Amino acid sequence: MPHLYLHVPFCQRRCSYCDFSIAVRKHIPAQEYVDAVLGELAAVCPADLGREPGDFGGESLDTLYLGGGTPSLLPPDAISALLTSLLDVFRATPSRDVFEVTLEANPEDVTPDSARAWRRAGINRVSLGAQSFDNRVLQWMHRSHDATRIGDAVRTLRAAGVDNISLDLIFALPTELERDWARDLDLACALLPAHLSLYGLTVEERTPLARWISRGATSAPNDERYADEYLRAHTRLASSGYHFYEVSNACRDGFRSRHNSAYWSGRAYLGLGPAAHSFDGRVRRWNLRAWEAYRRAVAARRPVVEAEEVLSEEQRELESLYLALRTDAGMPLAALCRPLPPAAARWVERGWAEIRDQRLVCTPEGWLRLDALVSDLTNPGGAV
Repeated sequence: MPHLYLHVPFCQRRCSYCDFSIAVRKHIPAQEYVDAVLGELAAVCPADLGREPGDFGGESLDTLYLGGGTPSLLPPDAISALLTSLLDVFRATPSRDVFEVTLEANPEDVTPDSARAWRRAGINRVSLGAQSFDNRVLQWMHRSHDATRIGDAVRTLRAAGVDNISLDLIFALPTELERDWARDLDLACALLPAHLSLYGLTVEERTPLARWISRGATSAPNDERYADEYLRAHTRLASSGYHFYEVSNACRDGFRSRHNSAYWSGRAYLGLGPAAHSFDGRVRRWNLRAWEAYRRAVAARRPVVEAEEVLSEEQRELESLYLALRTDAGMPLAALCRPLPPAAARWVERGWAEIRDQRLVCTPEGWLRLDALVSDLTNPGGAV
């Protein structure tokens, strides 16, 4: 497997919009987590695959991604021990140019000591959960940092030798917050990150946000506001040299997320940790969601896979179409019917898609309507 994902579930609090698999802990059980992940790895590699350690179909590890949760809550020595063991199993050597190792981090966890330790351990890319540069908004989100910590974290990472820095921002917030999206974009660009990920606010069940909306304490996200702020981000980031290479992700030249790009191209990946997903091109598996259930299963040497889904040929084709149209590469026209499907032709006429190098590529306006385009292309009147 050339792509490896680790889910680190621990957080100090739950953000108002979050429905991820997390475990809120005041004290992080770092050693227990490291032991559990390595225990899971020992169970899936290599005996049941008939391979020697370090041999995964002849492919060397290309990316390693620590997501969460809040991976930066793990002590640096735990991160170092974890990466050392994993890289040994996969016979991989971190390199700024060859091997991408990403750590998701909260700004408040970035200190000179932690940043230097991460870099020594092999981390060469950090994704910072900035979300906003407005302190009122950060408080509403239940974030633990204030706006000044974002810039401090970026400068600290660069001083430690980590130049590949991504910022996460959330847009389309409730009107009553009076969030200045243009200001947030300006402040983000001023920090010159290599990459930005922009996510529209969504309401998930069993979150504080869902409860606030149900009792009228705040308003639900507005579709018109969502579209306006999404398109404004495209214009603003383009003026600063960023290119959207996927619906939610923009970067400077040479700084695409290779790990996330693997998901969008349908490549195989291995996931370790609670709630982590794995995919081999045909079967998708996911682990037990709760940290304690996962830990106990590993300790008892029981399977940690909660369920799996075998994709039919039709499902794989649909997923391939959807994922391709999420990216700036688009879908080859050869994969659609000839001549151009009526649905696609209509989208091109409306400016929602373009034909580039014999590929159907969505424009920003088209990305806002992506679900509709896929539906148009797959209904009886669309593509074959």
